[in-house]
Amino acid sequence: MINIGEGLTFEKIVKVVINKENIQCGDEAERRVEESFRFLTAFAGEKVIYGINTGFGPMAQYRVDDSRLRDLQYNILRSHSCGAGKPLDPVFVRASMLARLSNFCIGKSGISSHLTEILSAFINNEIYPVVPEHGGVGASGDLVQMAHIGLTLLGEGEVFYKGKRVPAAEAMKICNIQPLEIKIREGLAIANGTSVMTGIGAVNVHYASRLLKWATIASVMMNEIASSYDDFVSEPLIDSRPHPGQQKIAEEMRNHFLTSSRLRKREAELYEGANHEKIFEHKVQGYYSLRCVPQVLGPVMETIERAKDVIEREFSSVCDNPVVDPQSGSIYHGGNFHGDYVSFEMDKLKIAVAKMTMLAERQLNYLFHDRINGILPPFVNLGVLGLNYGLQAAQFTATSTTAESQSLCMPVYVHSIPNNNDNQDIVSMGTNSALIAAKVIENGFQVMAIHFMALLQAVDYLKISGEISDESRRVYSKLRKISPVFSDDNPKYLEIEKLIEYLKEN
Repeated sequence: MINIGEGLTFEKIVKVVINKENIQCGDEAERRVEESFRFLTAFAGEKVIYGINTGFGPMAQYRVDDSRLRDLQYNILRSHSCGAGKPLDPVFVRASMLARLSNFCIGKSGISSHLTEILSAFINNEIYPVVPEHGGVGASGDLVQMAHIGLTLLGEGEVFYKGKRVPAAEAMKICNIQPLEIKIREGLAIANGTSVMTGIGAVNVHYASRLLKWATIASVMMNEIASSYDDFVSEPLIDSRPHPGQQKIAEEMRNHFLTSSRLRKREAELYEGANHEKIFEHKVQGYYSLRCVPQVLGPVMETIERAKDVIEREFSSVCDNPVVDPQSGSIYHGGNFHGDYVSFEMDKLKIAVAKMTMLAERQLNYLFHDRINGILPPFVNLGVLGLNYGLQAAQFTATSTTAESQSLCMPVYVHSIPNNNDNQDIVSMGTNSALIAAKVIENGFQVMAIHFMALLQAVDYLKISGEISDESRRVYSKLRKISPVFSDDNPKYLEIEKLIEYLKEN
């Protein structure tokens, strides 16, 4: 059981979102929530407070009659439940609900504990609101997507429950969850925040981190297959340009190479004794996709770490408006709902992942191109050349997928379009940014799956499974159970799907 009220580290976020551990708000969080709610109820009185007795957005200039204040809160959820497109993946919705709940537990939103209880129950019972992918512009937060979540808390709208799309009221009845009866500003509190882009962002960071691990071990295996000289990851070289990501990637690769007998020692082969070769049989320096791995993956690692920090901080932030602050005894109006932090990081993340995918595609091309590698048959074809085709066609899939990711790298962060009667005159497009980043990450796993198929075939052609590092051998053994060695042509799409699933979940 994860206690949300104590603050969420990224590791705890992963445990709840990916591993589906149950959560609770905790006594201290509930105390803060109730204190905030009581303060707002007492403070509001005859005052003019946005979203409590005024309209929303450009309608804030219009006072709402006291007799209709409760209707106002229902109206924002019902009117803004107008998204379009495919439903978000349930893992994104689970993460979004967790982000909203974590924000509420800080105790500066003026909501009742009943709302936190319902959100907790949805998460623990794996009830996932149907949330269309399109609708949010990422300032005033994820208004449309969060409204769809809020609608289901009322017992309206639809949810996914036990794999089926059902009315929210039906799932809530099965799980003995009472629908929310909105109080003072809970409609606005639910809708107004960055929780959807933040939730998607958390999932993206998790899988981007996993993809980086696979890219690193793939690069280790690439250099083992090519029998590279080992000094490209040497400490004197790497530390002379002390970027932390570059240093960490090189250190990981060095640790793998400790148990490998495949790399060459430059000192022994080129520095000791006389060498009279006119044309060197083995390349003195490898191709950049082999030799420059720390320099390529280093910035990727640092970008992922920066995104992780921002997402973790956003989970522990108050991101709605206005902010109810019992400690200072006032209510503050501002723009904590603006999604620029998340949007910018998701743009950077997708660019980093696209570059990582490009590295895998170039390494794949090295394996497939016999005139470049000089040691493998074309397309690591273990059959009869001309009659059989090996992974020739699989390269088409990897190349086209990589190209799509490259085309998706245009920044979304700078694509602000004024809307909402120009009230929202500059916006973040954060949810769009997060969703496109998710697509690029998924593409990365597709290319990486094909890359590993080729790596396995290369290891078998060269008969070097006993010479590669312990970690490379472990990966080789695991993946060979999914993708066996082959020489005859046969469909590979199911193996690719299984490899993608394994890479994502291990």
